[in-house]
Amino acid sequence: MHFKGYTLNSFQVQAVRAIAEGKNVLLSAPTGSGKTLVAEFAIERAVRQDRRAIYTSPIKALSNQKFRDFKADGVEVGLMTGDLTLDPHAPVVIMTTEIFRNSVFEDPLRFEDVDFVIFDEIHFLDDPERGTVWEESLIFAPPHVRFVGLSATISNLEQFGGWLASVRTQELEIIRHDQRPVPLRHKLFHPAAGIFDLAQKKRATALIRRQAERERAGIRRAHFARQRRRHKETGPSRRSREQIRLAHQAAEQLLDSLQRERLLPVLYFCFSRKECEIKAERNAWRPLLGRQEQMRMDTLFGEICAKFELQPERDPVLQGIRERALRGVGFHHAGMLPIHKEVVERLFTSGLLRMLFTTETFALGINMPARTVVFDALRKFDGVSIDYLRARDYMQMAGRAGRQGMDAEGLVISLVDEEDLEEAPLVPLFNGTPEPILSRFNLSYSTILNLYERMGGELVGAYDRSFAAFQAATGSLKVREKKRSAARAALLARISVLERAGYLDRNGLLPRGRIAQQVNGYEIQVTELIFSGILDRLDIHQLGALFASLVYEERRGGDGDAAGRAAFGPRLAHEVDQVLGRFVTIEHEHGFAQTVKPAGFGIAAAALRWAKGDELGAVGDLLAGDSGDFVRTLRMAIQMLRQLRKSLSGDYPLIDRLDEAVVALNRDEVDAKRQFELG
Repeated sequence: MHFKGYTLNSFQVQAVRAIAEGKNVLLSAPTGSGKTLVAEFAIERAVRQDRRAIYTSPIKALSNQKFRDFKADGVEVGLMTGDLTLDPHAPVVIMTTEIFRNSVFEDPLRFEDVDFVIFDEIHFLDDPERGTVWEESLIFAPPHVRFVGLSATISNLEQFGGWLASVRTQELEIIRHDQRPVPLRHKLFHPAAGIFDLAQKKRATALIRRQAERERAGIRRAHFARQRRRHKETGPSRRSREQIRLAHQAAEQLLDSLQRERLLPVLYFCFSRKECEIKAERNAWRPLLGRQEQMRMDTLFGEICAKFELQPERDPVLQGIRERALRGVGFHHAGMLPIHKEVVERLFTSGLLRMLFTTETFALGINMPARTVVFDALRKFDGVSIDYLRARDYMQMAGRAGRQGMDAEGLVISLVDEEDLEEAPLVPLFNGTPEPILSRFNLSYSTILNLYERMGGELVGAYDRSFAAFQAATGSLKVREKKRSAARAALLARISVLERAGYLDRNGLLPRGRIAQQVNGYEIQVTELIFSGILDRLDIHQLGALFASLVYEERRGGDGDAAGRAAFGPRLAHEVDQVLGRFVTIEHEHGFAQTVKPAGFGIAAAALRWAKGDELGAVGDLLAGDSGDFVRTLRMAIQMLRQLRKSLSGDYPLIDRLDEAVVALNRDEVDAKRQFELG
């Protein structure tokens, strides 16, 4: 069977036949194996029958790229990401999964002519914070809509498929394909042992221990020498400095080897933004490009800057990107400005960027493979503690190794120490069998309000349709009933909170509930503020700063809250705390340990200056985090302002100021639509 000039392989044939037979499809196959062709078949089939199709993805960058891909293929396509809305009534619409879920609740009639919804990266249902969005979408989408779920390997595919078949009306075809188009070879590295296979672990451990003993002896000798000289250290200990030096030395030794063996380009994953930048700077001396390649790189950089109307001479960060790129080196992380990330991504796809030091976010975006992938460590901070990577996260990044049609195999190398060789789950990581996906079903207040309007008190039964209930069904009847009772009690507690706070009663939604059901993410905070009257007293700059503060999450070590409150107005900030505290008090009364997020005023001073017209460089000293975090927070604040504006009646006097606040924030680096249209 052929489609779009490709000869379909066996799993693709199975998938497209199932689609033609009117089934839902759940497909698990490695990155680069051709899952997208299955999605394109479903989309083309829907459009050919004068129906519509929706393609959802977990991140905006992936949505943007899919839009460009479909546009390049001549498809009439729209885009909805929160930052951007382009032709939302097109036959094919690309959107983030949150937008789809919200639309299911707000306006289900808009899906009357939709035949297929494609869920790319459907394993995101397992994401602790966002996974419930995927689950709610699959449960509550209109019954006639069919789904094509795509993912890399899902270990409990049959269990997940069994649940999906139970909540959708159509028959489901479950397809598993495990063969990678470019196989991976996993190796380890330590300076004492060089690059080695897992089977050589015993020999490597012996070499590492011998080196460690020599280093300890050297440190002891140096210590006694310092004691004899009565030298007092004022900085970090010699040992800690030595450890840092050896870690950098190990990375450079490995990169020397990769460069010498012509195993570039390399994606080098670090789990710290600062470490990405440090390693890029430490390796910028490497002459990775010849003179002709440097000329091509410089030309490409100039073309990208011209396309996006950038002025490198006025932007030191862009100048740094160019200087490193001319050496074949770059870094990429979420703290960078979106436009700077875009420049680096386009340079990397040229093949001329030979070493890219990046965080894991690079692996979540569009497919940008390399010859080799390196892990700077196998442990990372997970928000609570430092622990070893999950197999799914490891494979998401490792899967970037190996370029189809160019490499016989992809090489994956992990830097390890002696403890890693003893403690790290190396066999599960290298085998590529991910952890089973788990339900993260947890209805937000906004979702509860939307369901309450449709189902009333019967919504407590929503848990019974969840993947969590399906997974619990494998236990004993007593265990199942215990979990069911606990889930229902938690849902009833949230309904009780909403009733006590004046959002609903036994007859339906009250005015507060009508507003909150149309705002997603910070619905309670926004609703409490609108009903308190505070927003009516704020000017457009204060409105922008307050909404940014509702969204803002201060990174570890930040201390800008006091300065932000001073800039916003201490009395006003205190009043905001009291207004939001009303709802938090009710949550505490109902035994909630986790309550709605308070305003984080650490961003307020910078947001005020930005709203008043200052350039990004001028507000930099007021930022506790990176510029990219600031831009992302303002974009989210703009979405919140737009959602509130949409929820208010046309004669409400605040509407005009909400529009003006959006205009004040949405300019220059923050303006996602302008960046997208230029690109």
